[in-house]
Amino acid sequence: MLAKSILIWLSIIPLAILNGGLRQELIAPAIGEKFANPISGIILCLLIFIVSFLFIPRLGNGERKTYIKMGLLWVLLTVIFETALVLLTGGTFNDVVIAYNITTGNLWSIVVIFIGIVPLLVAKIKM
Repeated sequence: MLAKSILIWLSIIPLAILNGGLRQELIAPAIGEKFANPISGIILCLLIFIVSFLFIPRLGNGERKTYIKMGLLWVLLTVIFETALVLLTGGTFNDVVIAYNITTGNLWSIVVIFIGIVPLLVAKIKM
């Protein structure tokens, strides 16, 4: 079940990238970066929930601890992926840390927390 859940997590990556493009190309120019970051974070959480809601139940019924492990796995994969992406595109570790600073209006840390709880949340709703 955990191994198959990685496929669900992988399906979220293109949505996150599209969401980032939407923020940079449409939302930020229209309303400014200050408001674009939080809106983008909320949109991404909704997309993650929808994907999870559609696909987690297809993995079968698991125990509570399985969904907790799934959430922790998704958080780990997300942090590794995001850090690697920032570094590979010329960013620094400081850029990574800044993304987690909620006082800048960036909700990335909340998105990561949401990624961690969404498997259990979906399981409670759907099963």
